[in-house]
Amino acid sequence: MSNRKAHFALHISAHQYMEYYSGAVRDVVTVASDGRTIRFPANLLRAFVSQDGIHGEFVIEFDDDNKFVAINKL
Repeated sequence: MSNRKAHFALHISAHQYMEYYSGAVRDVVTVASDGRTIRFPANLLRAFVSQDGIHGEFVIEFDDDNKFVAINKL
């Protein structure tokens, strides 16, 4: 089984993330650097929240069945 990766940038303000955190919005939808649209649960980003929100470059890994494996901030 091989892992597939997607690289993307996020810039979500603290106010915007509160919508995710409160459950009003469940998924993050973004475009990877290669043009793919990716969707994943917002709770995967909790470890990366700061007072300013979530900002940076990330890599998310999926398995061959598109199941989440890992997410890392670069």
